[in-house]
Amino acid sequence: MRVRIIGTGRAVPASCVTSRALEQKLGLAEGKLEAATGVVERYVCEAESQIDLACAAARLALADAGIEVGAVDLIIGGCGVPYQPLPSTAPLVMQRLGLADGSAAAFDVNSTCLGFLTAFETAARLIGAGQCETALVFSSEVASRALPWEEQPEVAALFGDGAAAAILQRGEPGEGRMAANLMRTYPSAWEACGIGSGGTRFDFHRQPEEFARHSLFHMDGKELFRVTSRHFNGFVAELLERAGWRHEDVDLVVPHQASPFALAHMARQTGFAPEKIVDISARYGNQIAASIPFALDVARRQGRVEAGAKLLFLGTSAGVSFGGMALEA
Repeated sequence: MRVRIIGTGRAVPASCVTSRALEQKLGLAEGKLEAATGVVERYVCEAESQIDLACAAARLALADAGIEVGAVDLIIGGCGVPYQPLPSTAPLVMQRLGLADGSAAAFDVNSTCLGFLTAFETAARLIGAGQCETALVFSSEVASRALPWEEQPEVAALFGDGAAAAILQRGEPGEGRMAANLMRTYPSAWEACGIGSGGTRFDFHRQPEEFARHSLFHMDGKELFRVTSRHFNGFVAELLERAGWRHEDVDLVVPHQASPFALAHMARQTGFAPEKIVDISARYGNQIAASIPFALDVARRQGRVEAGAKLLFLGTSAGVSFGGMALEA
């Protein structure tokens, strides 16, 4: 599938919160959260909204691509948590960017932390089918909301807010190719991670106690580690086989920034050298679906993504799913 990234951008809120500041606020021993999570600091929304972050990242991506917003005829939002349940987030981003009514299609996809990869593949297929020419794909997350600070502060301290976007067009020979895209789901661990309220599972009027009890994020780290340790290596091997790549062919791994410890474990498990892995988790935390495109933009602006480079995107998500994409830049 021929597709190329012609621009990327990222955005964070103005407020940066250190783990030391959180420890003082929560009355925890100095160094406790940093030792438990590996996260030194993260950015947290105060005045900014999820839409503000998405539009800021999108405008930077458009500037990087050197095109005007009017050239975009497809917008796909891949956020783990939407701005609201209905309508979807992408049409509001389209409006705020100033696109005229009827000038583009705009919709969301949701595969939690893998949302950007799902949105990317969807856009690439629509471009390949001739349904659009220029796609804006974004993930924007206010991950600092609904966190279990009282019950699981070591989980809550993992997350940070941010957004990232990419502009996609058809790739000509030698300009960009999606060599493989793969997702595998292990629903036996469906309950290991999530937020129960906000959909149709609990009725706000008839089940107020259940609604309140399930309104915070929860995560069973041990269960997620068990599933990942058992299956992730085989998943990566299958993705590489589908791409026709050898392990040593990969130039750069752009993973979901679950946590510094998770990335270190992934490096040991998969055998990729640490210098080949984009790791920004200690400074930004887990930005849910925005983690992968955010890390991609960091890598591109650091000069780590050269023309023709073989990029391997890898991630895990609630559900539980593994996702990956092999892309020739």
